[in-house]
Amino acid sequence: MQVGIEGVGFWGDGIPDWDAARRFLADGTLPAEAPRRPAPRMLAPNERRRAPDTVALALVVAEAACTAAGRDPAALPSVFASTHGELAITDHLCEALAHDPLGVSPTRFHNSVHNAAAGYWTIGTRCLRAATALSAYTATFAQGLLEAAVQVAAAGEPVLLVAYDAPARGALGQVARSEGLLAAAFVLAPPAPGVPTLSLALSGPAPAAAPGALAARYAANAMAPMLPFVELLAGGHGRAALPAGPASSLHVELSA
Repeated sequence: MQVGIEGVGFWGDGIPDWDAARRFLADGTLPAEAPRRPAPRMLAPNERRRAPDTVALALVVAEAACTAAGRDPAALPSVFASTHGELAITDHLCEALAHDPLGVSPTRFHNSVHNAAAGYWTIGTRCLRAATALSAYTATFAQGLLEAAVQVAAAGEPVLLVAYDAPARGALGQVARSEGLLAAAFVLAPPAPGVPTLSLALSGPAPAAAPGALAARYAANAMAPMLPFVELLAGGHGRAALPAGPASSLHVELSA
């Protein structure tokens, strides 16, 4: 199966955009100043402050990918992939249920659901296209990429893929580990001249490769399995194998 890569967005602690990520991979350069938290333009200032980290992450990279691709966000079906979702809020709700059940916040609850970021995105962009939210533990990114690519192949139209994870908190952090903020988004489309082409194939498990600079920097984040793919795109060509399940890998090859 083949798809084109029309646009990329990236955000990680200390590396707040795709250009900065490529510079870091090229020569180790980090921005002199980087925001501590993503600030998606589609949210008003008050909403930005209230939005959970996962929502802010997902929206800022989705905006960047659509801008880079020159695509109208309202026209794109989307796939949102997160290993754990909003763990900080989930931990807070579990604590509240254990100690003060009547004090559970409705606002916190609606931000805890796994499709919260997809909901904010479709409302903010006035997008009426289908939105999918999925999780598959360490295979989350590979399964999200596969889902988006299948949608592109089936419908013959572009699809937005957004992948993100944030820090774990409290007791959940002992069993669902994740540190820092990390997200990336990609506009996938049918192959076309002048657009980098990605070939995908499922196969058996692949041996672990040595981590690149981004993979080493964000190794503790739950979305770290995505980073060999991000580094592949930054290099412009080559191959990578992504964990796709207990006994499978998603092999990807990029050509100009």
